[in-house]
Amino acid sequence: MPIAVLASLAAGVCFAVAGVLQQWAAGGRPDAEALSPRLLAHLARDRVWLGGIALAVLAYGFQSLALAYGPLSLVQPLIVAELVFAVPLSARLHRMRLGLREWFGTLAVAAGLVLALASARPHGGRPDAADLLSWLLVLGATAALVCCALATARLLSGPWRASATALAAGAVMGTQSVLLAATVDRLRHGLLAALSAWQTYALILASIGGLLLIQSAFQQGPLAASMTVLDATEPVVAVTVGTAVFGETIHAGWPVSVVTVAGLVLVGAGIASLDSSPVIAALRGRGAGEGR
Repeated sequence: MPIAVLASLAAGVCFAVAGVLQQWAAGGRPDAEALSPRLLAHLARDRVWLGGIALAVLAYGFQSLALAYGPLSLVQPLIVAELVFAVPLSARLHRMRLGLREWFGTLAVAAGLVLALASARPHGGRPDAADLLSWLLVLGATAALVCCALATARLLSGPWRASATALAAGAVMGTQSVLLAATVDRLRHGLLAALSAWQTYALILASIGGLLLIQSAFQQGPLAASMTVLDATEPVVAVTVGTAVFGETIHAGWPVSVVTVAGLVLVGAGIASLDSSPVIAALRGRGAGEGR
């Protein structure tokens, strides 16, 4: 258990610094490159962004180590601690100071996610239990949510626009986690079984699409507006799909459900507080100016 805790916290720190570096690089790109493959093409030549990607890979390594020694219900809430590191680090990088409102928003999102995930504690389930119709419903619902989020993002500006794009990214990455679970389950039957499954190729497409959406969210606004929504959406989507399709179970009843709902409400309050903060809005302008 100590190894799981330390590895989870190490993963959170690496994810935090990785997000700051990626947002620093993406924030300097022109608005016209948002949601375009050109954004990734240009970022792939940026040493700062590549450093962020390398740290993200290292973070996944720590996360895998943590999962080898501890349950998901312990690891995921601890990794969410990245928000407590990432948002202040981003503000420090841009030479700005966070006030009580910004600290409340950051801590509210992190604490709310920990409460919701720790109380729900999803477990069990079988990836091979999902039939084709269930998969089609999942992919269709994800596509609908992504389209609605991106359409909404076009009508918004500032941090709210970044949050809407991050919502789309979180939906894709949450679905990617589900596809990853299905692919890993196939690998237990051999490499050929995994290569012959459509989920493996859907996983690759989701990973590429999710990467583009994440970088676009980073490019459109400050880190606090995108990472908070991304960290909130991804586990919610993954747990929802895992419960509905894989047959996973979550703890319910009094007072567990109340704590879970309270955690989600706290997450929403934190995101709204950050997105409406003038300090966070100023980070967008300063980041874009310094990046260019």
